[in-house]
Amino acid sequence: MSEVDRLKQANATFAEGFDEGDLEIPPARPLVVLTCIDARLDPARSLGLDLGDAHVIRNAGGRATEDAIRSLLISSWLLGTREFAVIHHTDCGMTKFTDPVLRDMIRDQGGVEVDMEFLSFADPEQSSRDDVDAIRGTKGFPDGVTVSGHVYDVRDGRLHDVVAPTPVG
Repeated sequence: MSEVDRLKQANATFAEGFDEGDLEIPPARPLVVLTCIDARLDPARSLGLDLGDAHVIRNAGGRATEDAIRSLLISSWLLGTREFAVIHHTDCGMTKFTDPVLRDMIRDQGGVEVDMEFLSFADPEQSSRDDVDAIRGTKGFPDGVTVSGHVYDVRDGRLHDVVAPTPVG
């Protein structure tokens, strides 16, 4: 059975008991979590979030990319979120390579030149600070929006504060 077939089978089981179809579009809590795609992170489980509680934006490294910031602007203006939590983590795969190494790998093994920033980093605490700064430096957010930075430890499951909540914009 393929992985997609397994997903579809699990979804059918999920849907049999699904009773939350009346949730509103805005999240129940005015919160957005920006975090990594790492499979060892389960934002809902580790942060006590239920379905409909918060927006969760995930990308490689949990980086404040242009697209992540686009989503934050939409979330804050149209859906009322006012707290952004940037959560990076220990033992992140983004610390295991550099952008030039990955570009070379794609060229050498895939036969394609890519001119892309992958946003690799060496220190998850510093990258969390950098992404908080990128969000804070973005103009256009509504008044009252704050952003904080954190690092999740994949070994003990604890969330550590890096940057206290500060205003954006």
